[in-house]
Formats: sequence, C-alpha cells, structure tokens
Amino acid sequence: QEQLVQSGGGSAQAGGSLQLSCKFTLTPNTVKTVCWFREISGRAREGVASIYTGNGATYYADTVKGRFTISHDRPKDTVYLQMNTLKPEDTALYYCAADFSSPRPHVRSEWCAYWGRGTQVTVSS
Repeated sequence: QEQLVQSGGGSAQAGGSLQLSCKFTLTPNTVKTVCWFREISGRAREGVASIYTGNGATYYADTVKGRFTISHDRPKDTVYLQMNTLKPEDTALYYCAADFSSPRPHVRSEWCAYWGRGTQVTVSS
C-alpha cells in the first residue's frame, strides 16, 4: 500500500512563504493525481490544489490562485506545494492525497484513496 510522507509547513508571518512536500515511497513515478487539502477547525475540508503527474496539468482553488504553486519532482517522485504571500486565513492542517485512477487534476477527496498524515501551517498577522 502506498505511503505518502508529508514534510514542511510550520509557522510564518503574513506575507511570508512555506513549502509542503509529499513523497511517494512504494510506487515511484506511477502516474497519479495528487491533491492538497486543508482543514480548518469547524469548517468543511477545502481542496487547495492538484496536479496530474502524467502531463503536469494543475488546478488551484480561487482562494490560493496566484499565491500557491503545486509541482512534481519526477526523479524524487515528490509533490510540492509552494505557498507564497501567506495570509492568516491560510492557517490550517494540510493533507496531501493521491488518486491513481483519474487522468486529470481534481480536488474530490472521495476519489483519493491514499492520504498523508497532515502537517500544520500557522500564519500570524
């Protein structure tokens, strides 16, 4: 069973940057859709960004478009979420997830069979 190893995150000031990583350990370079979700206490889970590693197609939620960048390092089989111009409302628990069936980026959590353990991002004003 695939394992997604998350790293990165932490704390930053508003306007700052952080990077999240999601490494695949058991199925290197198998084509997949990788999604980043975030959870804020008391709110519904939000799909933030997604990438289809087959062709690099990406999707971004309007709340992060222009500030976050999702990318895939093929030799390392690691997906990154570069978060710039952070805002306090970006504070959340961030999860990466993988779907090995869909041929395009999406943020449908019910389609993602594999999940990372989550990493906290805290942005102070």
